[in-house]
Amino acid sequence: MLPALLTTILWSLSVVCATRSTRILGGPEANFWRLAIATALLGAWAYLFGQGTSGASFPIFLFSGIIGVGADVFLFEALPRIGSRLSILIIQCGSALFAPFVEWLWLGTRLTGVQIACCLTVLAGVAISLAPGKHLTVARSTLAAGIAFSVLAAMGNGMGAVLTRKGYEVARDAHQSIGDATSAFQRLIGGLFVAAIFLLVVRRRKIIRQEKGPRLPSLLAKDKWRLAWPWVVANALAGQTFGVTCYQWALHTTPTGLVLAVVATTPIAVIPFAYFFEGERPQLRSVIGGAIAVVGVVFLVANR
Repeated sequence: MLPALLTTILWSLSVVCATRSTRILGGPEANFWRLAIATALLGAWAYLFGQGTSGASFPIFLFSGIIGVGADVFLFEALPRIGSRLSILIIQCGSALFAPFVEWLWLGTRLTGVQIACCLTVLAGVAISLAPGKHLTVARSTLAAGIAFSVLAAMGNGMGAVLTRKGYEVARDAHQSIGDATSAFQRLIGGLFVAAIFLLVVRRRKIIRQEKGPRLPSLLAKDKWRLAWPWVVANALAGQTFGVTCYQWALHTTPTGLVLAVVATTPIAVIPFAYFFEGERPQLRSVIGGAIAVVGVVFLVANR
């Protein structure tokens, strides 16, 4: 469970960095560049020390990235609408409920009754901790759109996790060994492809709008990048480079339901980062919910 806990910490930091970069650059561009940086870094590792794009499981990991990492385009649409805490709450808890059911139907992986109870305790604590409160002062249409994007991201994230488990199963059946950093790179290729297409579509729309109105000065774009690049790089390192590698490591050894239950505590780990970077003060119920979730994780680790 150690890699799942490391993933939680890294992703919580990544979410706050993603929120900052999204507000400066916009979701599609921030998402594309953090994936591009992470893909380059993990690709260098995979070709120097790993298996590159070889192996019987490569098509599975590639498709896992298209579905799972590609679903992050929805996350980057949700973040500026409803903020980092609620977005990640819906995504992580939703995927933690969706993925185990799919894995059970497809791969036959079953959790014990105690493990299921522990997982539900974790999710209950997370829900109590980050239930909508004063920080959700947004219009109803904006809230609805943010929730819809988060649900789509949750389904993609959950399915991507199950596909990753399938990829490791395919590699094992083919008597092949694949490193977790290599599998993370193979997944990111698919995610980067989706992000690039989405960015091109958005930019095309912007060009059409600018042709009908005044153009933005180029200095504005330079100023944006000067403010955004530290957040983009930090997001790429914490989220898609080290975070996804730990995530692959966790899925390599542990059923999806257990991994995603631990990773679902990411919204709680986000609280101190959100307070420091965004000024969001945790409420008493956040502390209580966090304590319940931690108890669930402790029992889950003990009953793994």
